[in-house]
Amino acid sequence: MTTPDPSPKPDPKDSRQSPGPLDIVLSVLSSFFGVQSVRNQERDFRHGRATHFIIVGVGLTVLLILGIWLAVKLVLRAAGA
Repeated sequence: MTTPDPSPKPDPKDSRQSPGPLDIVLSVLSSFFGVQSVRNQERDFRHGRATHFIIVGVGLTVLLILGIWLAVKLVLRAAGA
């Protein structure tokens, strides 16, 4: 009697040494929302560089803050304040 191998099948995209720029941005965006898959998280920790994720995370955070600030300014201007 043989037991099936519980290990997941390797993904061909995981054979790359490091995630590309789009992979990094998508990983950071999905982590903002808390929906990062375990497979992508393992890929990021195994092959990614922390500095790349930190830089993209800080940049996206700044863009989020600027977007909120701009939205508030536009709403206040439209309200006549």
